[in-house]
Amino acid sequence: MKFAIIIVLTVIFSSQLAQAQKTDTVVVPLARTSQIIFTISDYKDLETLRHYNFQALFDDVLKRLSASDTTLRADTTQVASSENEEWNEPSQEEAEEDEDWDEKVSSYTSRRTWQTVNVDLGTNNLFSGDQFVDDSKVYAVRPWGSWYVGINSVHRSRLAKKFFIEWNWGVSWYNFKFENDDVVITTSETGVDFSRSDADVDYVKSKLTATYINTSLVPILDFGDRTVKPRVWDGYGTEFRIGIGPYVGYRLASKSKLVFEEDGEREKEKDRDRFYLNNLRYGVRLQWGFRSTDFFVNYDLNEMFQEKKGPHVNAVSFGIIF
Repeated sequence: MKFAIIIVLTVIFSSQLAQAQKTDTVVVPLARTSQIIFTISDYKDLETLRHYNFQALFDDVLKRLSASDTTLRADTTQVASSENEEWNEPSQEEAEEDEDWDEKVSSYTSRRTWQTVNVDLGTNNLFSGDQFVDDSKVYAVRPWGSWYVGINSVHRSRLAKKFFIEWNWGVSWYNFKFENDDVVITTSETGVDFSRSDADVDYVKSKLTATYINTSLVPILDFGDRTVKPRVWDGYGTEFRIGIGPYVGYRLASKSKLVFEEDGEREKEKDRDRFYLNNLRYGVRLQWGFRSTDFFVNYDLNEMFQEKKGPHVNAVSFGIIF
């Protein structure tokens, strides 16, 4: 309940500032007889306020109020005992009793690690050598429809003022939609084979999908000095940011799907198999962003299939981060 109050408080506060840029004082009513007063002389403080851990700050304030201690101090913030009382600096004795307050406030504004959930949405393709696989290969894929989806728990740790480490773990789904809709995937002791079907049916699509659990470690240089990255829907953001680092994934499942129409009926053939895919995948992740938009590129350094069991190709994915 307290956390919800803080969220509402922050939203109201931000809204008030957006509607009245010249207003130096914002009064936010809370309970029946309670209110919070924000007094701002320099709007550059807004960026600092966005970094505050209001939940921890508010918990500490409530604890002190419950103990009848109304001489709180946080940099230039004071809490008076009544609405009509003037703001006064705490006495020397009160300051000594409250000597750890500044340290607590500092911890609120410089929390070193933040956690959030990101969604990667993009497309896949296959590299052979130094170029994409062309249409002359049966296993050539169609970027539109070869969707990449990743859901990640992202932990962003501050190492320096503008330098962060993002360490993530999550699950991703690779979809490789073949350029030819009649591609049939078969396996034998010698490896995996891709061929064109000669059946007298109308093929709709053919694809190979694989699911991986992943982890990554990406150093980030953020020129905007924000602990928490803005999201696409935030509508605001900071300056340019960029990072590159390694990732590794382990295959959980894989299957092929062939969709066709026969005698007016749509049919699906699914085959759950390993297809000689490498269980382990590892590579390099590049991500960059400006304001509230971030992009990513994942490139697998190891080949997609086991040695001498399939085509010599590497997977690449690129898209946007939500």
